[in-house]
Amino acid sequence: MKDYPEIAAQYHADYTGLAHAIPGITSSFGRLAMDATSDGSLPTKMKELIAFSIAITLRCDGCLAHHAQAVLEAGATRKEVAEMIGVAILMGGGPSTVYGAEALRAYDAFAKT
Repeated sequence: MKDYPEIAAQYHADYTGLAHAIPGITSSFGRLAMDATSDGSLPTKMKELIAFSIAITLRCDGCLAHHAQAVLEAGATRKEVAEMIGVAILMGGGPSTVYGAEALRAYDAFAKT
């Protein structure tokens, strides 16, 4: 079983190292991430649910870990996450059932901490 809080911590540590190697790019990407997920016509919670669903369809463990934590911090409930997983399955097919289960496990791991 994957340890999503550990995956998130490793991602953030690795990203810090990447930021030292390519500071301009990572700084620009960080601003893009902040701007793209901040409240606007769509609230942050909805934007994070969208990002989380894309992580499912792309089957990206680091993305699942990051957005599981972010969606919880944005106030999404387990029921909202489960419904979002249903949409990800619609759009991603069978492989999204596997990563949908992983996404729910990731959300639950952060909800416990």
